[in-house]
Amino acid sequence: PASRFTVFRVETLTRTASPCPTITHVKRNDIRNVAIIAHVDHGKTTLVDGMLRQSRIFRENQQVAERVMDSNALERERGITIMAKNTAVMYRGVKINIVDTPGHADFGEVERIMNMVDGVLLLVDAVDGPMPQTKFVLRQALRRGHRAILVVNKIDRPQARPNHVLNETFDLFLDLGATEEQAEFPTLYTNAILGTASADHRHIGTTLEPLFDAIIDRIPGPDVDPEAPAQLLVTTTTYDDYIGRIAVGRLQSGTLHKGQAVARIDHQGGLTPAKVTQLFTFNGLAREEVDEAAAGDIVAVAGVEAGIGDTIADAADPRPLPPIRVEEPTLRMTFSVNNSPFAGREGKFVTSRKLRERLYAELERDVALRVADSDSADTLVVSGRGELHLAILIETMRREGYEFQVSRPEVILKEVDGETQEPYEQLEIEVAQEELGAVVELAGRRRGTLKDMKYRDDGMVHAVYRIPTRGLLGLRQAFLTATRGRGVMNTLIEGYGPLAGAIATRELGSLIAFEDGTTTTFGLNAAQDRGQLFLNPGIEVYEGMVVGQHIRERDLEVNVVRKKHLTNMRSSNSDIAAKLDGIRELSLDDAVEFLADDELLEVTPKAYRIRKRLLTKQDRDRAIGQMKRAAGVAS
Repeated sequence: PASRFTVFRVETLTRTASPCPTITHVKRNDIRNVAIIAHVDHGKTTLVDGMLRQSRIFRENQQVAERVMDSNALERERGITIMAKNTAVMYRGVKINIVDTPGHADFGEVERIMNMVDGVLLLVDAVDGPMPQTKFVLRQALRRGHRAILVVNKIDRPQARPNHVLNETFDLFLDLGATEEQAEFPTLYTNAILGTASADHRHIGTTLEPLFDAIIDRIPGPDVDPEAPAQLLVTTTTYDDYIGRIAVGRLQSGTLHKGQAVARIDHQGGLTPAKVTQLFTFNGLAREEVDEAAAGDIVAVAGVEAGIGDTIADAADPRPLPPIRVEEPTLRMTFSVNNSPFAGREGKFVTSRKLRERLYAELERDVALRVADSDSADTLVVSGRGELHLAILIETMRREGYEFQVSRPEVILKEVDGETQEPYEQLEIEVAQEELGAVVELAGRRRGTLKDMKYRDDGMVHAVYRIPTRGLLGLRQAFLTATRGRGVMNTLIEGYGPLAGAIATRELGSLIAFEDGTTTTFGLNAAQDRGQLFLNPGIEVYEGMVVGQHIRERDLEVNVVRKKHLTNMRSSNSDIAAKLDGIRELSLDDAVEFLADDELLEVTPKAYRIRKRLLTKQDRDRAIGQMKRAAGVAS
């Protein structure tokens, strides 16, 4: 930018009175920086596995796990990429830096990853074609002028539609405003599991060499200025027990070397002197320590306490890079200290100080997250990009030993030109034709507006809705019930719009434990006629804990700890013959969806428990009475 050169010239004149140097940009042909973007479960991480194996990164006898880039247990369990990761391979004398990006727009990784690369591999399923999350990531890439290579994966599927998928993708490029050069993308057809690629879907090759060749030939090398002062925008951070914090990003200009004096420039422009203690580049899955790195390469820097979006610059001439900007959060929920009767039993970190430290530390890694204090000292407000974003944070903290409780997610409203607006999302669903009616009714009740509907040859219907984010809260379980578990739904943040009006997202009440104790088969059997139970026998409960879903709108107290008394005719264990039907064990996502406004989710390393904010029936009745009186006075 012109302002950057102006500042530099003023400083130079002040110090040396020499003219502003000429800046020359050159292409590095020995490096390609590429990101792989795809929808969840389209085979992105599996394709990276194949690229690593065929580039001879691993030894012949080395045992390597499947989806090796999904490095933590949570990613492997859910089958999704949560955190972006770097790897590098050599091909034809060119180093290819590969960034495996998250397949879901809820994570703020996507926007910042686009700062590190010069092109993208757009991976789509040969049956599904481009999906909502794919569109979000592709939009970010096209806005930055990146070139794309289309990779149609799972070409071996019986229902594969390669020509249809190609046409859909071309239309998507046009809809997203691609330039003529960007729209002329090469297309390859792959089977990631077998590690094959070809330019013709009718003749699948035997290796991934056509894909490597396309990356070298079609993705440009980084455009850098090797003579300018060093500039690196921190895109991700990691932590090493021995080295400390490690900042990762692409070196935009100049060179960095071990022991170099640098300056950290934060978002406000503040300068902090630092020194590069260790410098790494990527080779395969490992970091390789080097003495010097040149502009255009993706590097990791130790010794600088830099956060995401900060610039690491030459200390003699510090120049900031534009900070990373991401989409604003749309949902928020409260995180507070657990105060249930079971508090402190199962967690390692249970105090408000530990909870606060952990949440604010998360801000250093997650630029899409927001944390703010509330009126209560033991409660914090956490804002994120969606239910999945917040659920991943909750699950990660639980596995680390934290014990806390969270509230029901609520949307974040904005004032635009004096009008209160709420977030809207694009909802894409695929259902069988015979189940379409129930889904259309469900979306209509939640203020969804139909934008497009297509009937496919295989008997499925693809529909696109514009729906308030409020309408999506609790929708997933209702959708699966309406489609008998066979429907598929995906969402994408679309922006803000006028308030849509009242939406009934929770239609049924809760079954609430009447007293403390341990659940029995006899007590659960008596309660199961009142609704669907969430607990099996032998589970400790307390008064005010939610044990199931009522079949009516209002809440109901049930005694699930009741035992059958001993008589002279029967033994007390005769209730073993009682049958319990359809116990529904809630996952974390299910529990967050189920929450009502007057309920909390107790999260510990061993369990999730839904509870009422007010545990005793007398307190809840008193609160309801006060609300009715307040409503009467207001009317």
